[in-house]
Amino acid sequence: MDLEYYKSQALQKQKEHKKFLENLKKKPPKNLDYVVQDTHDEVFEEIDCLDCANCCKTTGPLYTEKDIERISKHLRMKSADFEAKFLKTDEDNDKVLQNLPCWFLNEDNTCSIYEVRPKACREYPHTDRKKIYQINNLTLKNTVICPAAFVFVEKMISKIQK
Repeated sequence: MDLEYYKSQALQKQKEHKKFLENLKKKPPKNLDYVVQDTHDEVFEEIDCLDCANCCKTTGPLYTEKDIERISKHLRMKSADFEAKFLKTDEDNDKVLQNLPCWFLNEDNTCSIYEVRPKACREYPHTDRKKIYQINNLTLKNTVICPAAFVFVEKMISKIQK
């Protein structure tokens, strides 16, 4: 997977993507949630996250209290010890990883805590969201990080502008 190619394409098309997403918010088609889900499914038939894992290498998810409890239990650690070892509190007062790439990312791009991974990881890149226009800024940001998010927006443009 050529991450540099996708990143440069995403950066070149930021204005176009932003305009498309803003128009989607202003005037969402009636069947938008279905188009979004179909497009998401299509993209993930083409793109395998294990070929990339750029999200795990470059961005840290937000850890909720439920995430921390679930993961620390899985690792047989006390929540406080898990937090001390892996997490920090950021400027928004969110709990995030101390370091990147993610501590739980294996060399083959699999996740060592996949079954109990944070909610943010399970939902990433958020391209199967209902009312997708509510997260336009996040979608735009994700197109630069995630090839699937970039391809998703490109496919949405061609489907909706038909």
